[in-house]
Amino acid sequence: MVRKPIEVEEGKERVVIVGLFPKSDMLDDVMMDELEALCETAGGEVVGRVIQRRDTIDPTYYVGGGKVEEVKQVVEENRADVVVFNGDLAPAQARNLEEALGARVVDRTELILDIFARHAKSKQAKIQVELAQLEYLLPRLRHRWTHLERITGGIGLRGPGEKQLEEDKRAIRNRITELKREIKTIEKHRQRIVESRKHFQVCLVGYTNAGKTTLMNRLTGAQEYVSRKLFSTLDTRTRLWHLPDGKEVLLSDTVGFIRDIPHHLVASFQATLEEVISADLLLHIVDASDPAAEIMIQTVENVLKELHAEHIMRILLLNKVDNIKNMLELTLLKRRMQDALPISARTGEGLDRLSEMVSKAIEQNWRTVKITVSAQDWETVAGIERWGRLIERHFRNEKVYYKVQLPLGFLSKIVKNDGVKVSFEFKKEEKG
Repeated sequence: MVRKPIEVEEGKERVVIVGLFPKSDMLDDVMMDELEALCETAGGEVVGRVIQRRDTIDPTYYVGGGKVEEVKQVVEENRADVVVFNGDLAPAQARNLEEALGARVVDRTELILDIFARHAKSKQAKIQVELAQLEYLLPRLRHRWTHLERITGGIGLRGPGEKQLEEDKRAIRNRITELKREIKTIEKHRQRIVESRKHFQVCLVGYTNAGKTTLMNRLTGAQEYVSRKLFSTLDTRTRLWHLPDGKEVLLSDTVGFIRDIPHHLVASFQATLEEVISADLLLHIVDASDPAAEIMIQTVENVLKELHAEHIMRILLLNKVDNIKNMLELTLLKRRMQDALPISARTGEGLDRLSEMVSKAIEQNWRTVKITVSAQDWETVAGIERWGRLIERHFRNEKVYYKVQLPLGFLSKIVKNDGVKVSFEFKKEEKG
C-alpha cells in the first residue's frame, strides 16, 4: 500500500533527514530533532527521517548501501526535494548519493551555512558568511561543476586549453583573499571599539536557542527580535545593563554555538566573537529543559576553548526552568552542576540572584593600586577620574599621584601606556 505524502506549506521544500550514529549513542532522537529544527529554520519541512546505527562510515555512500535503498523509498513516497545528512559528506559521497537518490543532497555544514546566509543582515555578517561558504565550496568544485570541457584562449585567460574548473577555482581563491582582507579590517576596528570601553564587560554565550536574547531583553529593557528558530542572532548586540546596586555593565549578546560547528565558520566569525574574547565575565546559558543540556554545555565549552577564552570567569545559568514539568529532573541537574544558577529569562525567576553574582564578580575584578601619571596625559587622567574609586590624589612636578581602586579591564589598558607607573597593593589574603 502506497502511503499518501505528507502535505507541506506552500513554498517550503520537502526534506528527508538521515542520521548515522554509533551503536552506543543513546541521543539519536535528540540529535535528529535538532537537525529537523535546522531544516525548518532553513525554510524546509521534514517529511521523513531515517536513522542507521553503525560504528563506521561507508566510504561510498556515508550510510550503508541497504540504507540508501531505504532512504530512496522514503524520498519517493514523500516526493522529497532534498535529503539532509546529519554529518559532513565527502564530495564523492554527495555525488554518489545524489545519483542514487534522485534528489538534492545536503550535509550538516552546508545546511548551517545556508541558515547563516539567510540570517545575515549586516555587511560584516554577510562577508563572514560568504567567506565560510567559499571555503566550504572550494574543495568540492570538481564534483559540482559539469562544464569541465577545455575552453579556447581569449581575452583575460592565461592561455589556450585552460579548464573552466581552474578558472572558477582561481576566481574563488581571489575572492577568499579579498574577503579575508576585509575581515582583518573589521577585526581591527572592532578590537579598537572593545578596547576603548571602560565598563565591565559581560557577554552572553550558549547553545543556539538557549534564550540569550530573551535574557538580554529582560535585563536591559532592550527589544531585540526573539525567535524560536536557530541562529536568529548573528550580529553581536551590546546594551547597557543597570544593576540594582547602581553599577553599570555592558552586556553583549552573541551568535549561538552548536554541536560540531564547522571550524572555518568559527574562524570566519572571529571578528563578531571579539566580544567573547575580550569579556570580563561570561554568562553561559543552557536550556535546562532540553534532554541534551549537558551535551550542549560541553559543546559551548569546546568552542570557548577553540577561541582561547576558556580562562575567562563565567557563571553557568540553567535557563527555562519554568519549562521543566518534572522537578526531579531539575533537582538532579542542579546536583550535577552545583555551581549553576537556575533562572527563567521569560518569568524573571532567579535574576535578582544573578544581579548579585555579577555585582560580586565586579567587586572581585577591582584592585587597589598606586599610579603615577603625567598631568599632560589627559586621557589616562580622565579615565582614572571617571572609573576609579579615589582614595588619595595629589599633584607634584607636573605629575598626578593616585591611590585608587580600578577595574582590571581598565588597568590592563593603562599599564601598557608609556609614562604610566602602576604598583599594586595586596591584602594579606591576596598574597601568594
